[in-house]
Amino acid sequence: MSGAVAQVGVPARQQAQGRRSSLTRSRIRAAWLFIAPSLIVLALIAGWPLVRTIWFSFTDADLNNLNDYDFIGFENYLANYDGEWLGLLTEPDWWHSVWNTVWFTLVSVSLETVLGIVVALILNAAFPGRGLMRAVILIPWAIPTIVSAKMWNWMLHDQFGVINDMLLRIGLIAAPITWTANPDTALWTAVMVDVWKHTSFMALLILAALQMLPQDIYEAAKVDGVSPIRVFFRVTLPLIKPALLVAVIFRSLDALRVFDLIYVLTSNSKDTASMSVYARQQLVDFQEVGLGSAASTLIFLIIALLVVITLAAGRVRLGEDPR
Repeated sequence: MSGAVAQVGVPARQQAQGRRSSLTRSRIRAAWLFIAPSLIVLALIAGWPLVRTIWFSFTDADLNNLNDYDFIGFENYLANYDGEWLGLLTEPDWWHSVWNTVWFTLVSVSLETVLGIVVALILNAAFPGRGLMRAVILIPWAIPTIVSAKMWNWMLHDQFGVINDMLLRIGLIAAPITWTANPDTALWTAVMVDVWKHTSFMALLILAALQMLPQDIYEAAKVDGVSPIRVFFRVTLPLIKPALLVAVIFRSLDALRVFDLIYVLTSNSKDTASMSVYARQQLVDFQEVGLGSAASTLIFLIIALLVVITLAAGRVRLGEDPR
């Protein structure tokens, strides 16, 4: 009897699996149909400029005449002339801009992550005016980067800036500080402005993760008398780790291609130039489209490599048991 039931059940399961498979294929086809227009538009507005930039990086193109150039292979990247190595990879200014960008990304994203967690924890607590505070903290993030950079540039001006005036009045400094012109303070100033602008973005993403956490865990911890600090490190932090990782990836990608903030605050200073500022200088100031395209291609490759590494590492961490 049981064998007959089993024989009858096998075809039924196969038919059900066939129906599910057909439904899955239909859903996949529908998904591709919906996403196809976006992919076509993305290929036109992003793929074509990228391919053109990569092509120009193998030429000696000049901004004065983009129709007259020769293919020179990898000479913009690295070439040997009479025993001397030349090209972008031998340029100290390029590697200095790479270091500036990596340092800026590490410091600013680290500070924004820590401050974002603190702000999110405060906004997650119940207090009067919490809704208004959530709206107010988004103001710096809503201001366009170039506007906030210009605003801080005036506030930090060594002669007319309000920051120097306040510090002089309370006696913290004896003379005005040239925040954006001094190589010792310029990059730190850019980090400070970036933290001021983007901490609210981090806080918003982390706050969304905090509000999805199950409250019964915290009630049980409260009944057991577990300290809030221990609850944060043993419960809250592991549970919000996926959202925290996504926020860090987004901000890191944004910080690695920083241009307008550093350009407005410190102009073309070699001491603070980021990779994007260096590429813009080659393309526009020196009109060397080939070398500038090589720098832009390297920026793309560096960011793409970091994205792959981060996603691979994040996938491993996401699979870990929070306990």
